[in-house]
Amino acid sequence: MEEENKLTEQESLDLIARTINQAKSSYHDTGIGPILWGGVITFCSLVTYGEQQFKLAFPFDVWLLTLIALLPQLYINVKEKKSRKVKRYEDITMSYIWTCFGISIFLFVHINAVLSIHLQPILTEHGVDFNLASYSSAVFLLLYGFPSLLTGGIMKFRPMTYGGILCWVCCIISVYTDIKADMLLTALSATAMWLIPGIILFRINRMRQKTANV
Repeated sequence: MEEENKLTEQESLDLIARTINQAKSSYHDTGIGPILWGGVITFCSLVTYGEQQFKLAFPFDVWLLTLIALLPQLYINVKEKKSRKVKRYEDITMSYIWTCFGISIFLFVHINAVLSIHLQPILTEHGVDFNLASYSSAVFLLLYGFPSLLTGGIMKFRPMTYGGILCWVCCIISVYTDIKADMLLTALSATAMWLIPGIILFRINRMRQKTANV
């Protein structure tokens, strides 16, 4: 009877261990999402810099690509959600963080557009040289840094944490620079906190898949 109890206890411990390991490996961030947004924001920033610096004329507002990018992002979210066998507390937290971030960006764009429509004509009429877009870049960088730092801290993923810190450093610098420099700072931030960490996550995920198939 004692041997049976010992076996049952051992089996229980094995079951707990398997459950914990399954939970640990349930974070299936392929890195595609960060690569997508890092690439889009970097591209848009560099195109805007080119328009300002070299007087280029893009056929449409390049930042509309951020709206188009929402479609593949939704597909990625659905696909990764199905691949998760265990939904951890961290996964739920990440979902709330990035949802709030997306809503915050949308609200700021709306507020900034309304403010520009009403404020800029008044400033122009009184001969005040004030570029609202330049200071808006600093606020965008401030918002960009929040979810990156939180994600890096919660998931203990240092590349994204360091990228978020760099983003906030760029935010401070952008307060004192013109819109052209702001776009380069934005491109640098997006590359550091999203594109590069996304590539790292993508490579880790590929290696994990190869190991699982062996």
